[in-house]
Formats: sequence, structure tokens, C-alpha cells
Amino acid sequence: MTGAIFGTRIIAAPMAGGTSTSRFVQAVHHAGGVGFLAAGYKGVAAMEAEIHEVRSAGARFGMNLFVPDRAQLNPPAPVRAALEDYRRSLEPDARRYGVSLPELRLDDDDEWQGKVDSLLADPVEFVSFTFGLPKQDEVRAFKRAGSMVIATVTSKAEALLAVERGVDVVAVQHGSAGGHSGAFLAAGSAAASPAHRTTADLVAEVRTAVGVPLVAAGGIMDSAGIDAVLAAGAAAAQLGTAFVRSDESGARQLHKDALASPVFTETRLTRAFTGRQARALVNSFARDHEDAPEGYPAIHHLTAPIRAAAAAAGDAERLNLWAGTGWRQAAAGPVSAIMAGLLAGSELS
Repeated sequence: MTGAIFGTRIIAAPMAGGTSTSRFVQAVHHAGGVGFLAAGYKGVAAMEAEIHEVRSAGARFGMNLFVPDRAQLNPPAPVRAALEDYRRSLEPDARRYGVSLPELRLDDDDEWQGKVDSLLADPVEFVSFTFGLPKQDEVRAFKRAGSMVIATVTSKAEALLAVERGVDVVAVQHGSAGGHSGAFLAAGSAAASPAHRTTADLVAEVRTAVGVPLVAAGGIMDSAGIDAVLAAGAAAAQLGTAFVRSDESGARQLHKDALASPVFTETRLTRAFTGRQARALVNSFARDHEDAPEGYPAIHHLTAPIRAAAAAAGDAERLNLWAGTGWRQAAAGPVSAIMAGLLAGSELS
């Protein structure tokens, strides 16, 4: 039955970096959806504090973790050299704002083990993973603890690996999604997806290959988009960009305003800001650094002071403006109104 797993057909995507706040997740719950907190870029203590806040409010929610790529944390010499070259290319940006670039950092696994241990000791209802898959024994441990395990995939091949690993649900992310691609196989990269293929097409393809429930993500902005992925076999639709401009969203106002600005006319997958493919509004920073190498989270740390300074200066041209391909439909206002608009006109109400 549509939405039976989550009790709703609308899930608010985990948006790391401050967008998916506790207040936002609570608002999604009260509006009839399920929201996900994002542990990415946070320490264990901050993650635990958000869990406590949302749980105390009585809201249903999930928690999303970034799976560290061990190869990125210990790259070979040529990759290190490319990252150092990119660091040098960022010097004009640093001088523009009077900030210093940090030294290259290659040891950040986002406190992976500490977060896993914490969530096993104090389980949440849903735990999802992006950028890769947890180990099979970790999946089993989460399931024994009572959490439903969700893996983000971008292709049939990735979905098959996730099911083999033992996950309960697969979140199928199309290349039209805003923010980071969850791809973890080179052949499964969102950038390699045919431009004409829709999220519903990708869901239908994955549906033929795996028997677990699916969540559809990417470019879903209205009731028609929700109905399309549900008809293709998804149990629920996951939306991110549709909620970024909401009152409760923790996104910077500069980011919210950019989504409504006529200045920005397209989105693009870029590694310029973090070293990992992510879809953003095309601004001058993305254009200036089209040749950014792969290197996450090393490049995230290199550009962090530039992005912070750009935000403080109100300069949207040098900020990471994550946005899916349907960004023009993103509405401002309370989550409750946005959710009501998404549900209006649905044939599957």
C-alpha cells in the first residue's frame, strides 16, 4: 500500500549543512510527512542533541549518515597533487574575502564509528545512508536494534548491492536531485544518467530488479511528480529542494533568495564546492572551477572558509546553492502550506 511503510507518501530529504534542522523535521511531521535529520558535518554530540529535541517533541523522524570513502581518505600521490593544485586555484577567492585557506585535510571520516555506536545504543526509527553502504554486520546490528535501514542508490547496480547487504528500503536518487549525488559506483554516477530519463523511469527499472520497498528522489516538486513515482512502484517520494525555501528550513536566506532569483538560469552537477558531484545553481564559482578534481571531503574543507565569507558578504555568486532541476517551483512559506500544495490534486490521495 502506498505510504504504508512510513505512514505517508512524502518524505523530507535529509539536507546536511544546516537545512534539515530539528524545527524543520518537526514541522514536516506535523504537516503529515516524515523528515530526516542529517548527521553529515556534525559531531556525535550535535547529532544526539538533535535526536533528543525531535524525539522530545513527539515527532517521527529518521537520521541520515554519510558513509566515508576510505579511498578518498588515503589517496595516492597523484590525487594529492591534484588536490594541492586545486587549493592553489582557490587562492584568488581567499584573497577576495581576506580569509586563509586551510592545509589539505585527508583524515575526516565524519566521526563515522562514533555515530554508528551512538545510533546502535539509542536507536532511531529510520536510519539512512548516503555515499556508500554500511558493512553487512552493521546493517544487521541496526536491524537488531530496531531501526529500519535505508540505502541511497542511483542505479540498478547499486540497488542490487544494497539489497545484498541486507537493507530494508532503497532510496532511488535520480540525477535531477539537488545537492550531493549518492552514487558510490563509478558506473552508477548520477552524471552518467541519460538526460531524458525521469525519476519515475529509474524507479521502474530498479523495481524490476529488487523486491524491497523503494523511495523515489530527484526533481519531484508537485503532486504530479509524486503520483508519477508512486505509479512507477515507489512507496514514497523524497523531496528536498521543494522545502528549501520554507520558513522552517535552516538554509541561508541567501540560498532561499537565489532559488527565486531570475539571475540564476540553470543547475549543473559540480565538484567545485566539495570535491563530490552535487547539483547546484550555476554561479560564477561553479563556472570558474569547472575542472575541480574528485576529493571529498578534502575540497569541502578547502572551500569552507570561502563559502562562509561569501555568505557573510551576501555574495551568492561564490556560495554552494544546492538545487534540483525543478528549483523554480520551490515555494516560500510554512512547511504546512507547502505540504498542502504538494498533496493538492494528487490522484492517489
